[in-house]
Amino acid sequence: MSYLTNEKVTVLGAAGAIGSNLAQTLVASGTASQVCMYDPFAQGLEGAAEELYHCGFPDADITWSADIAESLSGSSYVITSGGAPRKEGMTREDLRRDNAEIAKQLGIDIKENCPDAKFVIVIFNPADITGLTTLVHSGLPSTRVSTLAALDSTRLQSALAQHFGILQSKVTGCRTYGGHGEQMAVFQGGIQIDGVGLSDALGGQEVNGKGMSEDEWKDIQEKVTQGGTRIIQLRGRSSFQSPSQQSVFMLRGVLGEPYEWPSGCYLNGDGFEKIMMAMPARLSDAGAEWSLPEGSDTDIAALRSSYDHLVALRDQTIGDGILPPLSEWSIVNPNL
Repeated sequence: MSYLTNEKVTVLGAAGAIGSNLAQTLVASGTASQVCMYDPFAQGLEGAAEELYHCGFPDADITWSADIAESLSGSSYVITSGGAPRKEGMTREDLRRDNAEIAKQLGIDIKENCPDAKFVIVIFNPADITGLTTLVHSGLPSTRVSTLAALDSTRLQSALAQHFGILQSKVTGCRTYGGHGEQMAVFQGGIQIDGVGLSDALGGQEVNGKGMSEDEWKDIQEKVTQGGTRIIQLRGRSSFQSPSQQSVFMLRGVLGEPYEWPSGCYLNGDGFEKIMMAMPARLSDAGAEWSLPEGSDTDIAALRSSYDHLVALRDQTIGDGILPPLSEWSIVNPNL
């Protein structure tokens, strides 16, 4: 069996639902042949690894360790779901302080054990803050740390496809930018529904015999911002299949395949100061390189509002002593 990379990929939180699915998908999809699974819960981790051995993947080198230094040593790629998950009634921001502490230690561990890592993908919430915290403490260049930011856009795509009764693949241009939370910016511009612009559908043009009112569009926007909450309500646990799959798609993007969705990127320019948030991004062996999104005045205003919300969360994390003061970031990480 051929793989896109034979370099070491370490999955953190691999005893959990996201991490164990991640490890399996990395191998099953032909993405990575050498996968190291890490989790402090050694018994559960061993069980997850044994299940992968029982899959009988050809030419796969799957290892596991409850020692973080051993797991990260020699890793070219790191994907981490190793934070506390959301439970019913919680927002992503409710996890901020505890998971930011985990992200700080992760950054330190990366600096000590795999300082030349090519790419790090942070999944655990609130991802914009945990990804930023990981980056600052890791010492890595800003393009080498990213966060999973696709799910809000795929949820928007799914919701529109369901509304019009068409295949999800026939809805294109769905993008959410800014924060991965209730303050995300759900962009209207650029969306095509089976070749019909969303603005035209809102203006009365039907797709598959169905139109869309402004109220229905607002309802879909609300559903997208609550997409993760709905999964918790329906399944009794937070999402794990979709973040696992999209994280592997991100890594495949870094390894040379096309990747169409937004990625979490570190911004320090164009009016966005020292923050990580979802933006249009090109994934390649250079990492995640962002660009400014195109949108209406309403879209851009929503992005600015989302940025302001993330700044407040960032500053709270600085106040907690988890992130250093902004003036010290270049000391902690000379690449910033």
